[in-house]
Amino acid sequence: MTQPARILVVGGGYVGMYTALCLQRKLKAGEAEITVVTPDPYMTYQPFLPEAAAGSISPRHVVVPLRRLLGRCRLVIGEVTSLDHARRTASVVTLSSPEDGTGSVEIPYDELVLAPGSVSRTLPVPGLAEYGIGFKTVEEAIGLRNHVIEQMDIASATRDPAIRDAALTFVFVGGGYAGVEALGELEDMAHYAARYYHNVKAEDLRWILVEATGRILPEVGEKMGRYAIRELRGRGVDVRLETRLESCEDRVAVLSDGSRFPTRTVVWTAGVRPAPVLAASGLPLNARGRLACTARLTVDGVDHAWAAGDAAAVPDLTAPGTECAPNAQHAVRQAKILAENLIASLRSRPLKEYEHKYAGSVASLGLHKGVAHVYGRKVKGYPAWLMHRAYHLSRVPTANRKARVLAEWTLSGLFKREIVSLGSLEHPRAEFELAAGRERPKESS
Repeated sequence: MTQPARILVVGGGYVGMYTALCLQRKLKAGEAEITVVTPDPYMTYQPFLPEAAAGSISPRHVVVPLRRLLGRCRLVIGEVTSLDHARRTASVVTLSSPEDGTGSVEIPYDELVLAPGSVSRTLPVPGLAEYGIGFKTVEEAIGLRNHVIEQMDIASATRDPAIRDAALTFVFVGGGYAGVEALGELEDMAHYAARYYHNVKAEDLRWILVEATGRILPEVGEKMGRYAIRELRGRGVDVRLETRLESCEDRVAVLSDGSRFPTRTVVWTAGVRPAPVLAASGLPLNARGRLACTARLTVDGVDHAWAAGDAAAVPDLTAPGTECAPNAQHAVRQAKILAENLIASLRSRPLKEYEHKYAGSVASLGLHKGVAHVYGRKVKGYPAWLMHRAYHLSRVPTANRKARVLAEWTLSGLFKREIVSLGSLEHPRAEFELAAGRERPKESS
């Protein structure tokens, strides 16, 4: 009797989740054993992070529980630290490994799917590690929301004009999707929240967007990028192009154009880089550190190794000489082809190549505002915002999540915004420790 193939999926993000889901649906019982190794027991739908930060969507509806969705897979919560593809083993540090002294565990496999995604790409900017705020996880999104509201509370309570100005100055670094959408949604939320402060007005808040290149939102095209700049500047946002963050030490943001802004908020969204496990995989990488792949989503020149999404440099057959952009539009389609090709390989059938013409991009600039460039057509304002919501509602996994997100959008349209800060959730034991006579931990904000 033939032993079932052991398939190891590294990563539980968009590609990892959809690949495992497709495999468990299409493989016959006993044909394969699927193991998914991921740092978190859920998949985060990152395009909804800005709306979660603004309070339009509950945090729990931005994530998809993997155990419920991948019922036929073995889920290991941990991180792959290295691979020995010659021996077909992966070294994994699990949640229990550091505590019980066992170190990492080895997971054997026959077929390897690498979909670890990416991590934030930072630069050696003085003060960034101490004061910077990321925007890649649901925890960071909710933490930023709490932080913004807390800064408005600080500004309202203080009599020191220097503290007030620093609290009401918000610097976002990076003019891509994450930076622009996060700023747009949070500026909208803070503008609304200001009406409930007797001594803080919307015009007192200062929002600064810093972008190293000469344009923002390059995915939506130059014309729509210029419109986005006009829209943001019309709302009072200070958009600084061809400018870099030089330092943010001592809570002062110093820009390459010589400007200095005392601020308690520096949000870093300036790009991503491949997950560290790729460098420890021993597999061929391109100049940017992504896995060199074929159009069939195999790792180039390596048997039994597959990759897609942010981690993979997949040739774009619709534009010879280029690679597919590392975005959700390609990721979900690549995951399907990868799973089908892996199954075809197990069954000794021919593989097919991934080819998908880029449909376009949509971006939100806050409530009822957006830009889009879809199938050559340029759309702006409310129609683009509506397209943004419709597209991402269609892409968020599971009917359960779609229904819940739609219900929340409907309710948010009927009722007022929620502007409650739950920053204490980040230190849930603080009150108990104080009651028990221990020193309260210092707040980082």
